Amino acid sequence: MIKHKRLNIYIFFSSLILLSISCTDTLISDKGELDEDIFLNYQSQTELELPFENEMETNIEWTINQGGRTGLENNHFSNREARYGVDFGQKVNGVGFTGDGTNNEDYYSFGERVNAPGDGKVIALMNNIDDNAVVGDFNTDQPLGNFITIDHLNGEFSFLAHFQKNSIIVALGDTVQKGQEVGKLGNSGRSTGPHLHYHMQTTPNYEEGSGNGIGLPVQFLNYFADDVFIEKGEPIKGQIVYK
Repeated sequence: MIKHKRLNIYIFFSSLILLSISCTDTLISDKGELDEDIFLNYQSQTELELPFENEMETNIEWTINQGGRTGLENNHFSNREARYGVDFGQKVNGVGFTGDGTNNEDYYSFGERVNAPGDGKVIALMNNIDDNAVVGDFNTDQPLGNFITIDHLNGEFSFLAHFQKNSIIVALGDTVQKGQEVGKLGNSGRSTGPHLHYHMQTTPNYEEGSGNGIGLPVQFLNYFADDVFIEKGEPIKGQIVYK
């Protein structure tokens, strides 16, 4: 009997150790859904394109600041709703800003045109939140800052965040088309510097940590990553991308 108890205790603690090793990147939220297993082969139903304009000058680059399916590549990964989020920023000659980089206007990204990544209907937006005055400061009370939510009418909802204050030019209820301008890139919300945050999820409301929405992998169509043509793919941190 004692031997059996010891064996059961050993199995219990061994299982805990294995779980801590194998589920670190897959067990999301206290509900216990293995999201990465569920959506491992998920393909976006919406036809998506990169949400910015191409630049003709060869010295201008759009880079992926965060993106990918691991915590090493993507600091959104522990956030169940936005775990496949992608952060876009612009560089010129490999540098993201001029001067000392403390002001929003120092950054090449700030004020750049942002496009709808896919067709859909605008179901939520915020447009009057101040941009963070000093780069490095951020607004924890309003994580998305100025944002747009697009319902793609197929169970997928896109979130574009951190727009420049009062730059959004679409309204609630508007139908938008892929490639249509919707606003200007900014530095509002929980953003440590000018960039565009984009993610897709299964629900229309973003409530960080609630577990009510599940982040979806997103595949963009017909773009280049590090000068390699990608017919359909997911941008990864560090890549230079263009349409």
